[in-house]
Amino acid sequence: MNNISTDVDNAVTVRNVCKNYDNVEALRDLSLEFPRGQLTSILGPSGCGKTTLLKIIAGLLKPTSGEILVNNKPVTGPGPDRAFVFQDFALLPWATVLRNVAFGLELRGVAKSEREAIAEKYIKDVGLTDFEHSYPHELSGGMRQRVGLARALSVDAQVLLMDEPFSAVDEQTRRKFQEDLLDLVKNENKTFLFVTHSIEEAVYVSDQIAILLPRPSRVSEIIRPSGFREKEALNIRRDPEYLDIVDRIWASLRTYVE
Repeated sequence: MNNISTDVDNAVTVRNVCKNYDNVEALRDLSLEFPRGQLTSILGPSGCGKTTLLKIIAGLLKPTSGEILVNNKPVTGPGPDRAFVFQDFALLPWATVLRNVAFGLELRGVAKSEREAIAEKYIKDVGLTDFEHSYPHELSGGMRQRVGLARALSVDAQVLLMDEPFSAVDEQTRRKFQEDLLDLVKNENKTFLFVTHSIEEAVYVSDQIAILLPRPSRVSEIIRPSGFREKEALNIRRDPEYLDIVDRIWASLRTYVE
C-alpha cells in the first residue's frame, strides 16, 4: 500500500522500506509519511516492527532497501535533526538531572553557561524544577522519563522519536504524561513519532495513527482523528468519536492477539 501523498508538508517520509534480519523479514515495502508539526502514533501487534521502523528513521539501523527522508534529505545515520526518547530512560547514572539534560548540547560543544540555561528551561517545562541537582537513582520512574524527554527537547531537534516512553510508569503518571505531551505538541512546533502498544493512548495523543500489520510489517491503515482534537484534554476520553475510534482499532487488531 502506498501512503505517500504530494500535497502535505512532511517532516519524515518512508519510501518502500524493507528490513531483513537473517531469515526474518521484519518490514516489507513499507511507505509512510509524518506531517510536520504533528504527532503520529505507530500502533500494531507485538513484534510487528514498530521499534525497528523508529530506529531506521533515527539512523540507528540501516534498511535492507528503501529510503528515509527527513526534511527531504536522505537519512544515512543519526543526525541533529532527530532525537530519541528511550523506553528505559537511558540516563547517565553518575550525572545530575541538569547534566543529563544538557549532555547532548555538551557533545555539540555548546558553552557550559548556554547549555545549562537551555537545560534549565526544559527541566522547568517538564515539571522538574528544584530537581536539577538530583541523581537518577533519587528519582521516581516518571521523573526519570521526564529527564529523558527534557534532554531530547533541549537539543532542539525538529523530529522527536519516542519508543513507548510511558510504558514503565503507573497509570496515573501515564495519563498526566499524555496531557503534557498534548501541550508539547501544541507549543513546541516539532514533529513527534510515537510508538505505543496502547490503543487508548494512541487515539488520545495523535493527529495521525499508522496501524501496522504483523511481520512482515506493512501499513494496514491510516487514521486521522479530527472531531475531538480541539477539546480540553480532560474531555477527549468522553468524546463519542474517541470511543468509536478506539473500538474500531481494537476490532481490526484483535484477530492478531494470541
